Amino acid sequence: MSSQASPGIRLIAGLGNPGARYEDTRHNAGFWFVDLLARRHGGVFKSESRFHGQACRIRLTDGECWLLKPATFMNRSGQSVSALMRYYRLPVDALLVVHDELDLPAGELRLKQGGGHAGHNGLRDIMSALGGGGFYRLRIGIGHPGDRDKVTDYVLSRPSREDADAILAGLEKAAGALPLIIRGEFQKVMNNLHGPC
Repeated sequence: MSSQASPGIRLIAGLGNPGARYEDTRHNAGFWFVDLLARRHGGVFKSESRFHGQACRIRLTDGECWLLKPATFMNRSGQSVSALMRYYRLPVDALLVVHDELDLPAGELRLKQGGGHAGHNGLRDIMSALGGGGFYRLRIGIGHPGDRDKVTDYVLSRPSREDADAILAGLEKAAGALPLIIRGEFQKVMNNLHGPC
């Protein structure tokens, strides 16, 4: 990761699928996170057709940022994210994408900049829409079913109570790091988040 100062995050895009059918599924962990931030900081999501999703702006003493929930379904997330970024002329390193991660135990967190999409359809589409993957990602562990043939059903189903509690604890921990995220102090964020909840 670059040692140069970052401008900080101005858009946090939580990934998920719209609609009540998917609301409580593992694949919607990104939606859960931005919903938590909105509740904590007085944001109210409103449908924004120009951004193909629901958006709100929250303000902290450290700055402000947009929260976004694409309404395009996971595999078209880039349409929504790129629309808001173009409208507000945000640089790619001002974007944090929050998404579920099969390769981490439930509730574990990892922050990184750049990298591939590792088969995640939301990341794949955002990278395509932005012309690269230089944005930040907050990966929320949801665990793995143990068999790649079971992945689709797994991510589109509800977690066990134990896993749900672990995921929610991880989200609370990440939400507590929001001032550092907005200021772009990513090494401090990683020091805080890259451990057990």
